Amino acid sequence: MDTTIGSVPTASDAAAPAPAANSAPREATLGRHLARRLAEVGAREVFTVPGDFNLTLLDELEAEAENGVRLVGCCNELNAAYAADGYARARGGGVGACAVTFTVGGLSAINAVAGAFSENLPVVCIVGGPNSNDYGSNRILHHTIGLPDFTQELRCFQTVTCYQAVVNNLEDAHEQIDAAISTAIKESKPVYISISCNLPSIPHPTFSRHPVPFFLSPRLSNQMNLEAAVETAAAFLNKAVKPVLVGGPKMRVAKACKSFVELADACGYPVAVMPSAKGLVPEHHHRFIGTYWGAVSTPFCAEIIESADAYLFAGPIFNDYSSVGYSLLLKKEKAIIVQPNRVVIGHGPAFGCVLMKDFLHALAARLKKNTAAYENYRRIYVPPGEPPLSEPGEPLRVNVLFQHIQKMLSANSAVISETGDSWFNCQKLKLPEGCGYEFQMQYGSIGWSVGATLGYAQAAKDKRVIACIGDGSFQVTAQEVSTMLRWGQKSIIFLINNGGYTIEVEIHDGPYNVIKNWNYTGVVESFHNGEGKCYTAKVRTEEELKEAIEEAQGPKKDCLCFIEVIVHKDDTSKELLEWGSRVSAANSRPPNPQ
Repeated sequence: MDTTIGSVPTASDAAAPAPAANSAPREATLGRHLARRLAEVGAREVFTVPGDFNLTLLDELEAEAENGVRLVGCCNELNAAYAADGYARARGGGVGACAVTFTVGGLSAINAVAGAFSENLPVVCIVGGPNSNDYGSNRILHHTIGLPDFTQELRCFQTVTCYQAVVNNLEDAHEQIDAAISTAIKESKPVYISISCNLPSIPHPTFSRHPVPFFLSPRLSNQMNLEAAVETAAAFLNKAVKPVLVGGPKMRVAKACKSFVELADACGYPVAVMPSAKGLVPEHHHRFIGTYWGAVSTPFCAEIIESADAYLFAGPIFNDYSSVGYSLLLKKEKAIIVQPNRVVIGHGPAFGCVLMKDFLHALAARLKKNTAAYENYRRIYVPPGEPPLSEPGEPLRVNVLFQHIQKMLSANSAVISETGDSWFNCQKLKLPEGCGYEFQMQYGSIGWSVGATLGYAQAAKDKRVIACIGDGSFQVTAQEVSTMLRWGQKSIIFLINNGGYTIEVEIHDGPYNVIKNWNYTGVVESFHNGEGKCYTAKVRTEEELKEAIEEAQGPKKDCLCFIEVIVHKDDTSKELLEWGSRVSAANSRPPNPQ
């Protein structure tokens, strides 16, 4: 029994790594193996915050810089994990990674990891853990809640990751790391890897060879179920008079976007997307009719979808936000719901073990062309009007701002929309072919977009990110703009300053929705501090906005551009007003009778 208090573990304590490890080459370390694995799966930049439990690990990751892994130091762990989320999105649902310290770092990052879980993104969250000798020692460590139990962080991550690896010995470290990363890829969900702080730099024979590339067994559809599902769905849709197609957010995780477009080309139905699927379906498709979002849909889109006698939803998520407070006018008996591994037709039958991409591809060959619903859309469609011209010196209106943002979009740009009024205004943007688009609808964590912009721009260096962020959200994660400057990013950030949490105001107003106004351009200039390339502008009128955009796209095109747009607090999209009232009503429902 150990009776020492606060002393260094002795030889009689838990054994240190085996001496046999020293027979391996110096570069054959756990940390370098992890770096090579991350590089292999495309996570070539790891977003980090140093702490005493992960410093040796960071040394080893940094040592692999020549082989394609770079460390991107962030201001805090929450932002580092948001950046890993954005990095994964830019790579089409590929792997993103962050590395933080034990508990104080991990529990700071966990909010962003939960968001990645909700959005089906394979983020690898790496934590520097306690010394391997401290496990089972009954000692109390710093960065914990003061109990001799090191599992608190692990237990927290178990609900927001699909795999957890606690690496506290070298013998099975290779297997644990490979299992974690491969599971993240297979499940398209985050994973947690804790690595004891004394292990990353120790060579071991299991790391002496360059890792064999992952070969993940492809998932296959059950052919009998696939044929039955296609036959039943084809009969269901071919007898309909005016069927429609709606794409949902799970098409990305199902790798089914191309199959969805193939089906759309073949069947002749009008094509819409749910709000959280914007950017997954090409908006230049000749039968694309916009976003289906119930009462706040693209004009004329809801009328076509809800009047259809059959609708196929590919990868939908029907939550209170996407259903506008559960107010969609849809009938289950008219619907085919296609999830990544399952097809449900009406109230039944249901077909499991059927991959979405296989189903959509096979269905495309079995449907009769039917353009009736699209012809109805063309009959009722009226082109949207232009905002009225601004008078000289007139305060800038939000719809005028987004009219100018629309003109900025191209195949070389990507839009990142923050939670709030930007959700609704960015939905109205018409994305050119190749233009990226991301927002976090399921989790809806304000401040997400700042870190996500950092990560997306770091991964997609061929695109210029245009981020639309509200003032309230920006205050949560603002400091990561300094990291963008440090890494020479060229994003354009529109900070929409309307004096508070506008989306919360529309759901439930109160004095708590008013925030302290910042000098936002001054904040960014202080981050700049003469290092890197930065352009800031504060605009109040359309004339000033035009000048700022011309600068951002001209002389300052190689700079990070931050444009603070000051608008009236009541200048809110009508879609947000409608959505907010319906979500508020859903939130305010009284308890069911007992």
